[in-house]
Amino acid sequence: MTSPLLTTPGAVSADSPDSDVAAHYGDPSHEARAMERSSAWVDRSNRGVVRVSGPDRLGWLDDITSQLTRDLAPGTATEALVLDARGHLRHHLSLVDDGEATWVHTEPGGGPGLAEFLDSMVFMLRVEVEDLSDSYSVLTVLGPERSRVAGAVEDVPSRPAGEEIDLFVPSEGLVAAAEKLTAAGARPAGMWPYEAHRIAAHRARPGLDSDERSIPHEMNWIGSAVHLEKGCYPGQETVARVHNLGRPPRRLVMLHLDGTVERLPVLGGDIELGGRKVGRVGTSARHHELGPIALGLVKRTAPVDADLVVDGIAAGQEVVVDPDTGANADLDDFRRKPR
Repeated sequence: MTSPLLTTPGAVSADSPDSDVAAHYGDPSHEARAMERSSAWVDRSNRGVVRVSGPDRLGWLDDITSQLTRDLAPGTATEALVLDARGHLRHHLSLVDDGEATWVHTEPGGGPGLAEFLDSMVFMLRVEVEDLSDSYSVLTVLGPERSRVAGAVEDVPSRPAGEEIDLFVPSEGLVAAAEKLTAAGARPAGMWPYEAHRIAAHRARPGLDSDERSIPHEMNWIGSAVHLEKGCYPGQETVARVHNLGRPPRRLVMLHLDGTVERLPVLGGDIELGGRKVGRVGTSARHHELGPIALGLVKRTAPVDADLVVDGIAAGQEVVVDPDTGANADLDDFRRKPR
């Protein structure tokens, strides 16, 4: 469903998979600065929303995901992965528990599939799964003043994760909630500056920066979405093997693209070194200070100081995942961290 906030003055629709929300509201550079210096709200109403209720929900989520959720305190944000038996991503969950239910948002269009999978895993436990993608929307508030501004929207579940606060707002009240945030001093900001902010923070977006072969160590998800001290779950064997032996096949990098080239690389385009393919590019954006940037997956053996060619565009790389990640990890560095 196309967001009603696309009628906001200056709104320009984003590209797929975010075409139902705004790329920007007329001035992406100032929108990005508001994220860093004051406050901004971002319409992410295209996200899938799932609610899990019932007294067994946290222990049950602990059993089927990569995250330690059994003793998750109300209001504590975290991420979790549903992996297949080989450790490849099936679903990514951004979640928070409010003491009565666990609220989850996931990639656009992913709500029904996630809810169907979760419901298939309930068995005899006291757990109820609801896909609320059509009735709830996500508004994300960023910036140093985010806590004060987010307080303008009362009585909705909120997920304070790092430098962001996600608000789960009834879709029928989306416009009114956005107006309250604006009245509290937040600037409307689109997916263009939001995605640039995310890429600069080295946060991979599931299904775009990852592919069907991606494993958590490659994607920098250890700690944020994978807890190394919890019990068994599907895919744990792969996580444990890489943690103990190190050297995942690929590693996530941030790419600083040649700013003289007018276009951005195509999603999934080749990353080359010396004319040889060494990886694939994921999401890209124009950052208001860093210029054009992107995330990519490259072979572990690619030198960390090598200049690369990304879909025909020259690029330098910034290491996100160390080539030897895993074997040299300290467990104390990988506690649950909200993002």
